[in-house]
Amino acid sequence: MIKKAYLLSPGPTPVPPSVLAAAAEPIIHHRTEEFSGIFMEVTEGLKTIFGTREDVYILTASGTGAMEAAVANLCSPGDRVLTINAGKFGERWSRICRAYGVAARDIVLDWGKVLPKESLEAELEAVPDVKAVFATLSETSAGQVFDIKGFGEVVARTQAVLVVDGISGLGAAPCPMDEWNIDVLIAGSQKSLMIPPGLSFIAASPKAWAFIESSKCPKFYFDLKKARQSLASRTSPWSPAISLIVQQKKALEIILAPGLDKLIAHHHVLAEATRAGVRALGLELLAERPGDILTAVRTPSGIDGKTLVKTMQTKYLAYIAGAQDPHKGEFFRIAHLGYMGGFDVITALTALEMTLADLGFAIVPGTSIQAAEPILKENWS
Repeated sequence: MIKKAYLLSPGPTPVPPSVLAAAAEPIIHHRTEEFSGIFMEVTEGLKTIFGTREDVYILTASGTGAMEAAVANLCSPGDRVLTINAGKFGERWSRICRAYGVAARDIVLDWGKVLPKESLEAELEAVPDVKAVFATLSETSAGQVFDIKGFGEVVARTQAVLVVDGISGLGAAPCPMDEWNIDVLIAGSQKSLMIPPGLSFIAASPKAWAFIESSKCPKFYFDLKKARQSLASRTSPWSPAISLIVQQKKALEIILAPGLDKLIAHHHVLAEATRAGVRALGLELLAERPGDILTAVRTPSGIDGKTLVKTMQTKYLAYIAGAQDPHKGEFFRIAHLGYMGGFDVITALTALEMTLADLGFAIVPGTSIQAAEPILKENWS
């Protein structure tokens, strides 16, 4: 039998064929009017994705590069900040802050749990000199989304700025930067923006720019003031990832043609179908407030979670993601992000059923499909 691999992970995500083909176009020089036109078209398109009037800066780095840029440009050594830590990526905010000598106070939550905006307000009242709150729209390691709109309401009443990691969530979940009082928003290329890894994006509000102007943290490659100066000349301060930016132009055309709202609604349908399918198998979700980016599913009793993921990947070539340390084996993650459609959900659920049966978990074949299919069919248009 000919075997075909299926990428069902939360990153990288599948890339549309026309976007893949764009990378095969001849390389053009980045200090030309031709490339400047492409570069500016991408930055303008990203404003729509971000929901902002502010400039969006393109960094040649993975999403973590934009996270580091946010800390290095906003903060000075000794500044007090809050980080919301409910998984690997909330933890990453804390680790980056500490690397720059920033005094991070971690609000630590169990994976899958969320933070009510009232709790954040109480934390800010307890530490009134906080300069920034570092939050995550979609905690990819655990599958939950946070109340970023509520966080924006709370932080806007203080002198602090709200910084949001939207790397996996932006484009798949609502997160309008200006409307929700987000001061710094970041994203990555390899999620719902549907190109390979290698670009990250960052935008800052006027409130954030006041902090950027006075920041004392060391920075060179990720200096946003340099990026701002270069953007005025329709370019970047350093050599950009030319082919990736050409690909991003093509992907944005695909995304923005029907509109961002339709892309977000599309992700919701895929997520609802996936959740219905795994619940029909008697499996439990990990997240209190599951996002439409991926579904984190608790490993059923008696099944080795690492073996489940390995079987799906090696036997059925369905590349889902396992849980990360310190929860390896406790749950697994099925993404429905970016260039995915309804039949990708069917494929994921079928591979899951076959894997569970291989591992001795009692199921009736087709149970998950019967639950997911009506949701997909109803919303197929």
